[in-house]
Amino acid sequence: MKMELRKTFQFEAAHLLPHLPKSHKCRRLHGHSFKVEIVVEGECDPKLGWVMDYADISAAFKPLWAKLDHYYLNEIPGLENPTSEVLALWIWKKLKPKLPLLSEVVVAETCQSRCVYRGE
Repeated sequence: MKMELRKTFQFEAAHLLPHLPKSHKCRRLHGHSFKVEIVVEGECDPKLGWVMDYADISAAFKPLWAKLDHYYLNEIPGLENPTSEVLALWIWKKLKPKLPLLSEVVVAETCQSRCVYRGE
């Protein structure tokens, strides 16, 4: 039986979007309370009764969280233009080797705006 697990993380960070016109509000330095949802999908182990341990998802994301939380995203290699789309892809590329069952990364920078990446 195939199941999907979702685990949500939050971090605070500042960024600006350098390729936008200087008059655009997102070109100015600002911050967000980002929410990231990590989704894995796989077969439910009949003996254990789960796809995987939620703690394993947390352990895989923890080093990324430590690089993101309370940092200026533009200074992180690979996030020089830290749109939600770029951030979702960056997280995917870092997590996929540790979480082979990864099926989706959701990045929300506000309560109303989020990006969903489902892999290549």
